[in-house]
Amino acid sequence: MNWKSRFSQPVLLPLVSRWEKYPHRLWLLSALWLALLAGISVWLRLGSTGLLDETEPLFAEAARQMTVTGDWITPYFNEATRFDKPPLIYWLTAIAYQVVGVNEWAARFASAFAATGLAIFTLVTLRRFGLPRPAIQQSASSASADVTEPSRPTALWLSAWIGAALVVLNVQTIAWARIGVSDMLLNGCIGSALLAFFWGYAQPNQPQAQNRWYLAFYILSALAVLAKGPVGIVLPGLVILAFLLYTGTWRSVLGEMRLVRGSLVFLAIALPWYGLVIWANGADYIESFFGYHNVERFTRVVNNHSAPVWFYFAVVPLAFLPWSAYLPIAIARLRIWQLQRWRQQPRSTHLGLFALLWFAVIFGFFTIAVTKLPSYTIPLLPAAAILVGLFWSDQMTRPPGPRSKQSLSRGVWISHIANLGLILLLAAVVFYSPNWMGNEPEMPQLAELVRQSRITLWGSLIWLAVAFVELGLLLRRQSRWIWSVQLIGFLAFLLITLLPAMTIVDAQRQLPLRQLATTIVQVQQPEEPILMIGLRKPSLVFYTQRPITFIAALSDVPDQLKKLTRRLSRPRSKVRSLLLIGRPVKFEDAGITPDQYDTIADAGVFRLARITVPRRS
Repeated sequence: MNWKSRFSQPVLLPLVSRWEKYPHRLWLLSALWLALLAGISVWLRLGSTGLLDETEPLFAEAARQMTVTGDWITPYFNEATRFDKPPLIYWLTAIAYQVVGVNEWAARFASAFAATGLAIFTLVTLRRFGLPRPAIQQSASSASADVTEPSRPTALWLSAWIGAALVVLNVQTIAWARIGVSDMLLNGCIGSALLAFFWGYAQPNQPQAQNRWYLAFYILSALAVLAKGPVGIVLPGLVILAFLLYTGTWRSVLGEMRLVRGSLVFLAIALPWYGLVIWANGADYIESFFGYHNVERFTRVVNNHSAPVWFYFAVVPLAFLPWSAYLPIAIARLRIWQLQRWRQQPRSTHLGLFALLWFAVIFGFFTIAVTKLPSYTIPLLPAAAILVGLFWSDQMTRPPGPRSKQSLSRGVWISHIANLGLILLLAAVVFYSPNWMGNEPEMPQLAELVRQSRITLWGSLIWLAVAFVELGLLLRRQSRWIWSVQLIGFLAFLLITLLPAMTIVDAQRQLPLRQLATTIVQVQQPEEPILMIGLRKPSLVFYTQRPITFIAALSDVPDQLKKLTRRLSRPRSKVRSLLLIGRPVKFEDAGITPDQYDTIADAGVFRLARITVPRRS
């Protein structure tokens, strides 16, 4: 066999087949595989940049307040209650603070842990149930099966390795796993709950194991509700209902799930905190959390987060980069329209179908919702990873020779061409991206610094190299290796372009605020008020560990300053000055002239000043 024909064979298959006699080696290899990928994509330099305004510091400071006040029921930020989210993210972050200290790494630990845990659970699930096609299941017991058909364990290992890699190696997961907010924690809880349900569903002949997995589903769903509210049970419930209706198993499975017992377990975990926080805060909490942050977000536009109905058709492909081009064929190959075929298959072969309905239900749910944000689609990304992982496992293990389904072959070919075009588009976008920077007044030098660093040039070259290699594989009809080329290219892009870009953005946008926060701690006099005008940067509250008054509307600044200076000028007032933070141009727009304040420090585009108030006679 010459080198060309040898390369045309899936060399991973004989390697895995030989190691099947030593499963501990394959599990060790799997652990190292996930440790490498999650270590680079999620944990590497996790705490090297400051908290990102405006949302992340709200969570970080609310968790810190719990450690200070000892009140683990009512979240607070800047001396006011914060009812936006339930407490699970605050609790985990507060525990991390107590273990490793109050810092950025601890603030992001829960998100990184959730992403990693979900990837591990996905790998284990795919290793058990991730058959890329029923033929492999049948070949294990059929004497007439094609001898070129790979073994069942080989196909499962490939599904597990590829699918788990895609869980952590996509744009949106990397972004949200590195930010200390509740979105990735919700994703981890919902994704794990759905996978736990499938473990129970797929083992109808093992009642003890089935009961344990259904119990795990109820516990994880309760944690999802504690992570972000009712959506934590609504989404899994809708996915499971759609799946059971499609498979026609709803009567038997709902009986297996022991709904009464499960509901009691669910309520015992999820309900106590809600009861305590309502008891402590009454109608204020109910109206804010349930009314504003749940019902109103679904039924009307909140915080100007409106978008057209096709919004997520654009967001999801961007979120799932660089694997998006293969999502349509990964869905189409399942042939969901063949209802009877699916109903005749054993439950253990339904993972691909389950992932498809998981993806579709969550996509449809948030498409219907009036308020739209890119982060809302995070819970469907694990399903997309499973679907595409199964597709690539199918490509890796499909025996050579003419395809029996030419339409599918054409679909795969079209997907490869679309992926090649997408990679070339990424190369162009990355190369020209500095031309689109600089619109944010807080980072006026960003574009120039990015150009000087040449990270976008290197990033563009990486994607060009990926496209060149993929084109060569297509011409040699070795397309089964495209996923590995793309994975290596994405890791290189992450290390050479994305992570350095985050450092540059942090130095421009957030570092000046941290520097001023340090100065405030040094120069603030006892009880001296701190005001920020023209914008709201909650990170100042976290880094100063002091309350700050934010006056975003410049038209309100004169009246607010008059009231404050009148109070400070009273004879009994112990303090005669206030600290003012903002951009100098905002000072002028608010009618504050340089002769009215003393400049203490400038950092980036921000200025810290002190206004001294004369004593009133």
